[in-house]
Amino acid sequence: MTTEDFDFHLPEKLIAQKPLDKRDSSKLLVLDKKTGEIEHKCFTDIIDYLNEGDTLVLNDTKVIPARLIGEKEDTKAVIEVIMLKEVDSDVWECLTKPAKRVKEGTVISFGEKLKAICVYVGEDGIRHFKLIYSGILYEILDELGQMPLPPYIHEKLKDKDRYQTVYAKNIGSAAAPTAGLHFKKELLLKIKEKGINIAYITLHVGLGTFRPVSVSNVKDHKMHSEFYSMSKDTALLLNKTKKNGGKIISVGTTTTRTLETIMNLYGEFKECNGFTDIFIYPGYEFKAIDKLITNFHLPKSTLVMLVSALADKDNIMKAYNEAIEKEYRFFSFGDSMFIK
Repeated sequence: MTTEDFDFHLPEKLIAQKPLDKRDSSKLLVLDKKTGEIEHKCFTDIIDYLNEGDTLVLNDTKVIPARLIGEKEDTKAVIEVIMLKEVDSDVWECLTKPAKRVKEGTVISFGEKLKAICVYVGEDGIRHFKLIYSGILYEILDELGQMPLPPYIHEKLKDKDRYQTVYAKNIGSAAAPTAGLHFKKELLLKIKEKGINIAYITLHVGLGTFRPVSVSNVKDHKMHSEFYSMSKDTALLLNKTKKNGGKIISVGTTTTRTLETIMNLYGEFKECNGFTDIFIYPGYEFKAIDKLITNFHLPKSTLVMLVSALADKDNIMKAYNEAIEKEYRFFSFGDSMFIK
């Protein structure tokens, strides 16, 4: 199985550059993973595919506005830094551009309230910075930082909240769990009123979001590690759902990776936290989830491989080609797919 097996041609005009005015007005492609049958709906129709006793699982991570533009104190060269995760007390792993200008000991200033000293030089633009500031870091980032939008989005985001889900709670992500961006609070309330349970897990989306698959053989790819946690209440609800014959509907690949990691480790859902580097590709046997709400992903990405594992690669490629033909919007701010 090669990376090329998961390639497809996507016209650049279909890459969504900004969110729709209404979160839940996106298109919804419904794919039957057993038959390959495809339906075209609106996202608000998702409620018709959820049944009483099912549980919808959402990732409540919150994106850090961690894209910072600063300058080297000695040369005044402009440096872009995207904070990915805290690796020690006030020491952050960051993507840096242009990285070649940042050596160990380089000091970058982001104004009077925040400075960063490079304490480690890694590969592929990775640097570790010791942050120097006074006050509360996240308040400073809210003031100085921008949302770390993926590199294929070229338009500036007018409203930071549109790159957050309406239920975002636990701060720590370098990117949004984009499948959840389609939900409005009103839609979630209607889902609850229908007798469908809603549960939350946390997975902080990290470095891998920005890294393409660079190897030819899929099995040679090494996944990044991301922090996850599941509460006792969520674990009890999910185990009860399974026991009672309800379906577990995962919202997004981040939620899926968390649920599958926990089920692989314990054979059931359990209150826990840790780091996962699970890589799901065709041949994987799903143990936790039954259905998936997701966006349309990049060619040759680990996310396309994950959905191909759930719904069969041929079904996914057929659905993607039909979505392209019908001019669905792709990637983070794009339209949605429901694999049932």
